[in-house]
Amino acid sequence: MLDDVGIEGLTMRRLADALGIKAASLYWHFANKQALLDGMADVLIDDVARNIDENAGWEARLRQVAAQMRAALSARRDGVRVFGGTYVISENVFRVAEALIGPMRAAGASEKLASWSAFTLLYYVLGFVMEAQGAGPGSAAMNALSNRRADFATMAADRYPHVLASMDAIFDAEIDDRFNAGLDLLIIGLQVKINMG
Repeated sequence: MLDDVGIEGLTMRRLADALGIKAASLYWHFANKQALLDGMADVLIDDVARNIDENAGWEARLRQVAAQMRAALSARRDGVRVFGGTYVISENVFRVAEALIGPMRAAGASEKLASWSAFTLLYYVLGFVMEAQGAGPGSAAMNALSNRRADFATMAADRYPHVLASMDAIFDAEIDDRFNAGLDLLIIGLQVKINMG
């Protein structure tokens, strides 16, 4: 249903109707829409961090978890909006957290650095997926902007030389390369922080 109507169209009444039950029956399982979204967020990441190569280096394990999280949140319409802002306490969430924090701790990060870095990686994935679904390369919004590339170049040429020089990179549709480049920056920065002690 989320794929069909999005997060705004997903109401408790609509879900109850689709299930062929009364709304009151649904409220027996989920006290409100936020409780429903929490449950949906938990299910969205059910497959994340189940198959991580434990023999890989810590950086490679972080990349695996980030890629799996990106895939999970991208798999459903508004998946990132369902997951973002939820603080579910569940086996799925703890497994993903452990898969992020554990490798960083093994690499020498303090508890604080590892846990804060896990959140930073998660925020990066959330933001990237949201942008990619909304206005990232290949999206309707970016395609519309690409059709106005000449207008973009004209405006940039007047006062924004660095934007103009970066135009090809801005319009580059290689979304996987862009995602990995961002991960590189985060992981290199984390390595520096770990080495600083």
